[in-house]
Amino acid sequence: MTRPPTVQRRRTATLAALATLPLLLAACSTGNEEPTTGEAGEPADECVIGMTQINQTAAFFTQMNEGAQEAADEAGCELQIANANNDAAKQNSDIENFVSQGVTGLIVVAIDVNGVLPAVEQATGQGIRAVAIDAELEEGAVDTFVGVDNEAAGEEAGQWVIDEGLADGASYGIVDARSSFIQNQREDSFRAIVEDNGATFTQAVDGENVQEQAATAAQDLITAQPDLDFVYTTGEPATVGAVAALDPGSDTKVIGWDLTAEVIAGIDSGLVTAVVQQDPKQEGVEAVNELAALLDGAEPAGFIDVPITIVTEDNVDPYREIFQ
Repeated sequence: MTRPPTVQRRRTATLAALATLPLLLAACSTGNEEPTTGEAGEPADECVIGMTQINQTAAFFTQMNEGAQEAADEAGCELQIANANNDAAKQNSDIENFVSQGVTGLIVVAIDVNGVLPAVEQATGQGIRAVAIDAELEEGAVDTFVGVDNEAAGEEAGQWVIDEGLADGASYGIVDARSSFIQNQREDSFRAIVEDNGATFTQAVDGENVQEQAATAAQDLITAQPDLDFVYTTGEPATVGAVAALDPGSDTKVIGWDLTAEVIAGIDSGLVTAVVQQDPKQEGVEAVNELAALLDGAEPAGFIDVPITIVTEDNVDPYREIFQ
């Protein structure tokens, strides 16, 4: 498939260099050792990857899993995926289980970037190489971050609104997910730039990163604020929920994150004006490939940028096949 033009952005993170424990000592580790991320090590005997996923209902995450599985099959790695089902405590427990099972690599799609750190540190302290996808953990917590700069992408979406002349004098509300660190980043940076350029914020409602709740929250928002010019949505459930809540002929438009078949139908009807589209499948591929390289003794990349595309009616066609 030919991919649409993408927007390249910023930095490669510099991770702290710490001495790597030989993996053969992992079995007798006390769990109190310093994390081993940040430096090349001896090749591992096997590639067994545990992946802790936020949920397996959103298409964004299922595509990420698909890419990870394809890359694992190609690399000859065993991939185990644990579904945290939006529960940060379960995510920590899943990571602890992976450590007990003796995985050699860990992929973290964090619900709570701070709350997940103790479990991640336990894993890296036992010589397990670690990669974070989508949500960036604190510097040095993992070998490599794979994904987008969510703060910069939120600002980029806001700049698109400004460039299209949709900010000045506009009133808008937000359907967000308060428990999601990265969605908060997308919201804060978007708000800052559009409000500096004439847009008026009215209200934010919490969709809880679940489509049904997001649809109800969006409906409540529209009922309370019927004259909004647009609704900004910070993730797939919020975007799908807003599309479900709004009439296709509504004067209130949707600007948000992550395509689905329903959202593409919203673009076709004119309800959805623009969508920030990531490439979750490629994020899964890159994460597994990075872990396979690390387990083969390579230096960590630190940051692997998987760029975004702002999708509108002008460039949506290449995505139709993906989201049938």
